Amino acid sequence: MSLKFSLLFALCLTAVALSNAERARYDFYRVYRVTASDAKELAFLKQMENTSDSLIFMEGVHSIDRDIEVVVAPHKLPDFLKALDAQEIDYVLLEENLQEKLEDKNETQVQGRAGTYDWTAYQTLDDTYNWLITLSRTYPSVVTLIEGGKTYEKRSILGVKISYNNGQANKPGIFLEAGIHAREWIAPATATFIINQLLTSTDADVQDLAQNYDWYVFPHANPDGYVYTHTTDRMWRKTRQPHGTCYGADPNRNWGFHWNEVGASSNPCSDTYAGSSEFSEIETKSLAEYLKTLKGKIHIYLSFHAYSQYVLYPYGHTNELPENVEDFKEVYDATVAAFAKRYGTKYTGGNIYDAIYPAAGASVDWAYGNIDVQMSFCFELRPGPNAYFTGFRLPADKIIPAAEETLDAVIALVNKAKELGYTN
Repeated sequence: MSLKFSLLFALCLTAVALSNAERARYDFYRVYRVTASDAKELAFLKQMENTSDSLIFMEGVHSIDRDIEVVVAPHKLPDFLKALDAQEIDYVLLEENLQEKLEDKNETQVQGRAGTYDWTAYQTLDDTYNWLITLSRTYPSVVTLIEGGKTYEKRSILGVKISYNNGQANKPGIFLEAGIHAREWIAPATATFIINQLLTSTDADVQDLAQNYDWYVFPHANPDGYVYTHTTDRMWRKTRQPHGTCYGADPNRNWGFHWNEVGASSNPCSDTYAGSSEFSEIETKSLAEYLKTLKGKIHIYLSFHAYSQYVLYPYGHTNELPENVEDFKEVYDATVAAFAKRYGTKYTGGNIYDAIYPAAGASVDWAYGNIDVQMSFCFELRPGPNAYFTGFRLPADKIIPAAEETLDAVIALVNKAKELGYTN
């Protein structure tokens, strides 16, 4: 099957899903922030996460003294509060009716606006894929469509390679993956903004990035999940492959590097379900196979997520630090400073395990550990921490500012990595 035909087939599948889906509602679902103060309380919350389908733990239960946001179904509320009180676990009510927040008009999306693709609103998967196809026709000597595999629902994992023919052979490669968690819409929006800037910007720093590196950019590493957030459940995180009576695995816990050792769940209904085995999800397996073909070519790996404003580097499975941690720290410092340059946005971070939480099976760790990418980073984009459940729903008027400061950070990261000899 040709790439062009498979793309058309995938777009038709998306249209069918759009017409048949019923949208999930969260009427009178409450959002609480809970905090485990010791190991006993943490274990109790972990048990709750793994045994109740009526509780949604937004980022999983990982560590003591870290705020955890939980969405509670109305019928589960009395038992939930009674259990917390019995265990003397601290909690705070953040939202009484989640559905009202989900209907907030500040977040808008664009579906099929003919002839228009911009960053004043969030785009659908079809809109983005059609735009990528148009770029390959508009810049035929620079932009090449690439496919990082298929999805469970037979969609293409579509990306672009951007490579200027300026006489340089064997240019260092930069790989950018976004949208692996479906509900984190600002991530693919930022990735497509960067694609556009690499092709159209007159800024000397951006032109340097475009001309002197080969870029491999996949705005949607989890296309099925992203479509599902548009058609059915805005807060969906995982893939869409069934696992028993539940659907999907967390694709950023499914990579074959210290898989499911820590910071993931074995419960198929959990948002942090690691999958039935490493690379059980076709999305991660096929993207990894594509990456293996680029081994030795990719010098920098970037993964865009949201939210909390973190810059993170390996590892997620252990608090042991990578051998080149001092270089990671230098690049980190330059990147964080660049994030703040334009709008004063404060980022923090460090190694994944200590800076945010334990999380084995992530793409950035796999790239660092399996295909010799010595500079591998995850960006958790806007908004900042403590935005609770609406943090995944950054208003559309913040897309461009968030993307601009992220591009500033990418420029600083790449330049510092070059200074340290990582792109030679």
